[in-house]
Amino acid sequence: MTVSSHAFDDAFVIPALRQQLDMLGGFEASNDEQNGVYFSAPEIDLSIYDRIVLAFSGGKDSIACLLHLKDLGVDISRIEMWHHDVDGREGSQLMDWTFMADYNRKLADAFGIPLYFSWLQGGLEGEMLKQNDYSQPHKVETPEGLITLERDTSRTKPSTRRRFPQQAASLATRWCSSALKIDVGRRALTNQSRFNNGNTLFITGERREESSGRAKYMQFEPHACDRRGGRLARRVDTWRPVLHWNEERVWDALRRHGVIAPVPYRLSWSRSSCMTCIFNSPRIWATINQYFPERTRMIADYEREFDSTISRNRINVVDLASQAQPMEIDDLEALEQAGRSEYSLPVLLEEGQRWVMPAGAFGKEGCGAV
Repeated sequence: MTVSSHAFDDAFVIPALRQQLDMLGGFEASNDEQNGVYFSAPEIDLSIYDRIVLAFSGGKDSIACLLHLKDLGVDISRIEMWHHDVDGREGSQLMDWTFMADYNRKLADAFGIPLYFSWLQGGLEGEMLKQNDYSQPHKVETPEGLITLERDTSRTKPSTRRRFPQQAASLATRWCSSALKIDVGRRALTNQSRFNNGNTLFITGERREESSGRAKYMQFEPHACDRRGGRLARRVDTWRPVLHWNEERVWDALRRHGVIAPVPYRLSWSRSSCMTCIFNSPRIWATINQYFPERTRMIADYEREFDSTISRNRINVVDLASQAQPMEIDDLEALEQAGRSEYSLPVLLEEGQRWVMPAGAFGKEGCGAV
């Protein structure tokens, strides 16, 4: 059978991942011990894992996962952090916060934990502009250096996207999550022999109270890349340690460990997703247009080129921004940092410094996937 490269991902790879990772919340709220699937597993035996991989966005929930591991007394030498660069490393600055990669680097250094980046070559912008072409290779940092994972085009043909991903639970429609995060992580696990003949715990930071879909997630289950019974003897389990936490507990973890709230929350964002996320509310777009107008212009230019909007309701981004008043940003230090790629602010409290709850805490403005 011949299918386009992105259609193959959408039709075969992503449904399989969705089934195993429960991205759409299809399980009943009960444990299935025979298959190693648990709806509720706030505590697990961490001693059996050779390494713990923490999917690290740089948002409050992934930070809370790290801090929870510290509270549990996990040996730091067994932890590594993975960050998927949404914009890639080839020059695009269309979607993510420009400082996010360096912020993650500085935070990882502060805790003495190795951080490995991975990305789809060309990032979201490159994939979005694909026209009669194949998807680009994946780039994955490893302890031995950077590897390039080429595409197998023997069963595919060139294809075209030429539009933004759209707001939807389906990963075929919201392809940013599948193409730029899930599939990148999958290939990073399956293309490193160090994960064979061993036990790996893969941690992500979803929380039930974020949405009705996430409320149905399994807290512990075999990862899509698990092959414990196969030739490779690669055991990979997924654990969502803060799935049952409320937001108050998340912020309390950051306060206790002296982790300063990340910049997006200081700017009144309630989530630390991509800056120009497809789930942004009109007020978020109004704020971006007020303080970062060049980012609005970049989105608007592509909307005109594609004759298709970033918003599912078919309202262009400029008109969306005009529907609401921008948020007033008082944290001028965070605002200045948001415009620079090098992260120069402290990530941990300094001596005598008081921890401050950010303006975006407990907010409800849409600005991240649900």
